[in-house]
Formats: sequence, C-alpha cells, structure tokens
Amino acid sequence: MIPILDLKPQYTALQAEMDTAILAAVRSGQYINGPNVKAFEQEFARYIGVNHAVGMNSGTDALHLALRALGVGPGDEVVTVPFTFVATTEAIGIVGATPVFVDIDPVTCNMDVSQVEAVLTPRTKAILPVHLYGQSADMAPLRELADRHGLWLVEDCAQSVGATYRGQKTGTIGHVGCFSFFPSKNLGAYGDAGAAVTDDPELAARMVALRGHGGRVKYHHETLGVNSRLDEVQAAVLRVKLPHLESWNAARREVARRYDALIREAEIPGVVTPEVLADTVPVFHQYTIRVKDRDRVQKELAGRGIQTMVYYPVPLDQQAVHAHLGHGPLDFPVSARAAREVLSLPIFPEITPAQQREVVEGLKAALSLGV
Repeated sequence: MIPILDLKPQYTALQAEMDTAILAAVRSGQYINGPNVKAFEQEFARYIGVNHAVGMNSGTDALHLALRALGVGPGDEVVTVPFTFVATTEAIGIVGATPVFVDIDPVTCNMDVSQVEAVLTPRTKAILPVHLYGQSADMAPLRELADRHGLWLVEDCAQSVGATYRGQKTGTIGHVGCFSFFPSKNLGAYGDAGAAVTDDPELAARMVALRGHGGRVKYHHETLGVNSRLDEVQAAVLRVKLPHLESWNAARREVARRYDALIREAEIPGVVTPEVLADTVPVFHQYTIRVKDRDRVQKELAGRGIQTMVYYPVPLDQQAVHAHLGHGPLDFPVSARAAREVLSLPIFPEITPAQQREVVEGLKAALSLGV
C-alpha cells in the first residue's frame, strides 16, 4: 500500500526530541498559554517574516477570528473562491457575512484575479484568496485592488506554509494570514492547531482577546469571544517541527519534480501536471494532476494499492450549506471542471523514488485501460 501521506517516518526521525518536548510540557503543569505557546508564536512570526503570530486551536478559527478582528460582520460581503475546503466560507458565514464567489484560474486552481473587480459592491469588506495545494495565488494585483478599494486582504494559507510569492512568504502580503497546523499539513501538529499572523499590533491584540473569551485582561471581557487557544502540548510539537520545515518543503518540491519527469517519460496521454506561477516557490502540500474519467482512474489505482485523494469533489457553490446563494451548476465552470478532474497523488517528504515509479506505472496502466 502506498498511502497518500505517511506521517510515521517523520515521527521516527524526531522521536527522541519529540518525546522529550512533549513529556516536558506535560510535566510542567502549565497547559494553557504556557511557555511553549509564547515561544512558538515568536518563532513562527520570525519564520514567516511578520511582527505578530497568534496561536489558535485551528486554521478555521484563525480565519474566523481574523475576519471578526477586522470588523467583518452581518451585511458584509467577502470575495473568495468556490474551489476550496468549506472552512474558508464557514469562517465567512460564522461572522455573519456572505461569500461572493469568483472562479479559479484553469492552470493554478487559485483565484482568477481578473474576475474580482467585477463582483465588488458597496457591501464588499474583504477579499479572501486561498493558496491551494501549496502554491501562492497571484497576490500583487489582489493587494493593489484591495488598497484601491479600501478592502481587507485576508490570506488563507492553510496549505501554503513556507510558500513564497516574489520573495515574500504567503501570509505576509495581505493584512492577515491564516494558517492550519492540522496533522496532515506540511507543518502539522498532533491534533488541531492554527495561527493568524500580521504586522498590525492592534489587529493582533484584538485576535488575542477574541481567542480568549473576548478579554485582554483576565476576567474582564470587552466583547463576545470564543475559547480558541493553541494547546501547550501542540505548541511543543510545532516547536520541534518548525526548524525542519524548510527541508521538508524542499523534499516535497523534489518529489514534485520527480513526478513531473516520470509522467513525462511515461508519455501518459491525458494527464495535466501542476504548473507553477511565475515568481513563486510552492511547497506542494498536494501534487494534484488533472485527468478525465477521474473516478475510474482513482478506483483502478486503489485496486493496485495506491491511495489518492480528491480535493475537492463538490465546489462550495454547489454545497447544500450555500444553496441559499442560488448558484447554478455552470456558474463557475472552471471550478466545476476541476472538481471532476483533479486527483492528488501520494506525496510526503519521505516517499521513495521506487514508490513514485509505482504510482506513475499504475497511473499509466489505469489510463491505458480507458483508451
């Protein structure tokens, strides 16, 4: 069996350091807002290249509380994409705002920036691009558009930790960047965890208050907040992993290059491999190809012991939760087509060249059966 992701080799390589860090956190008796949380926030902010990082209990809450801290609420609109995980629009809905969709670029699967200005209204409060599959969206025109119209720019960096756009890490180009440390992410905790980053000290302070029941001083509550603190043990886990992130991301890029070469050499018909936006360095959270007859191909690969995943089979505009928006199945044709064709192949830093060859051989056989 070749899994889509195997986290065991990572733990084995770090076992001694990881076990020591976790045990020390447990023995400390400080489990909420302890020294590991404070240290990780500083270390992560320094790594990303911002002044402030605010730990949260998930990437979803990072998005939700960032929007709240920016004053996005009922009656407001937030421009985003339908081809992403539901957490993106979930956060918009939680604050009472309405998601306004634009389609994705057919090459990168990220926001088609050429469509954004046409959907802006007096109710638009923010633009929320998603850096899908570990590749940055085209941020320069989005920042220019946001600045010109007086809008907030919020980056969904759940899959892009360490990716860069024109030399800047994702999360530093907008007003706030939101990260997930779900276990499967390139920088993953051993449970749910997340963070929001910004250079704005007041914005950071508002997010700190919101994550801690709406107060900046204990037992003094300024607004309705939530309980969304980063766990001390998870912070300890992330501190052990963070120094290795750059090498893991480099390994993922090498895995992607090897897939590109193997697929090219195999001369497999009908496979579209990922293309990288100019002036960006992706981190390949996923290596996602496009194939017709995707569901049959996935089934054939599964029969060969090769696990693949579809991110995402149903665009958000077609999900029941957003039925009230009234979108038809062809309103966002590029997203609809991507949902029918995308297939993510196994990728993790420790995958071997032999395993990758087996994946590509299986892919060629599966597609040949359909000819």
